[in-house]
Amino acid sequence: MFPYTALAGEQKWQPGPYPGVQLLILHRNPATGGVTVLRRFQAGVTIPAHTHPLANETAYVLEGEWEESGVVHRKGTCFFAPKGELHGPHIARTEVLSLTVFDGPLTVA
Repeated sequence: MFPYTALAGEQKWQPGPYPGVQLLILHRNPATGGVTVLRRFQAGVTIPAHTHPLANETAYVLEGEWEESGVVHRKGTCFFAPKGELHGPHIARTEVLSLTVFDGPLTVA
């Protein structure tokens, strides 16, 4: 048996760091401040170029189409952005749902 489980249907969506983005926190690591989240982006939302100064980010697209630098990424794409590395802007061409892990505190700069 896993020591921790979370059912997405029992969690509440909350506002993300940008308008049009919602987060559903599935797990929070009290030792590192890291989080595993579902992220939902409304169609048409553009996330400006940014960094995560305190965490590496790994994201897996579960649904939708995401564009960055003229390349469209679809369901099944995995992204990795090292801590402090500039990435984006990201454009949600459709509603996008991703499973995302931040291995440290979720901060944006």
